[in-house]
Amino acid sequence: MKSLTNDSALTVAQRALNGLSYRKDLISQNIANIDTPGYLAKEVNFEETLKRVMDDGTNLVQNRTRPGHMSMDDKSTSDFYAVQNRPGGSLRNDGNDVDMDQELIEMTETELKYQTLTSVVSKKLALLKSIASER
Repeated sequence: MKSLTNDSALTVAQRALNGLSYRKDLISQNIANIDTPGYLAKEVNFEETLKRVMDDGTNLVQNRTRPGHMSMDDKSTSDFYAVQNRPGGSLRNDGNDVDMDQELIEMTETELKYQTLTSVVSKKLALLKSIASER
């Protein structure tokens, strides 16, 4: 029987939740730096990274063939997802481009995605638990 840790759907969901959490951290960082001269708003597009990895047929569940090998769990979220300056936006006189309205919209969308994905994962785990208890 395949273990839960090798379930590719749960692995992708875990990576997506990590990406969403990381996005919330970056949005919070942007908001915290709204008055910092020269600060440019950051973003992370983890959806493209996940899609590219899945389209390439790369397995997100990494097996260790030697004790010294790192697993994907050993990598930090920031190593897995690329952070970039948010394109667009307008620079203020102090060189800062953080737009509070944009940040609040991004935070709300990210939180809704996080809640939805958490709900889906919970339902899948409940289904697996139900199946296991019937055996």
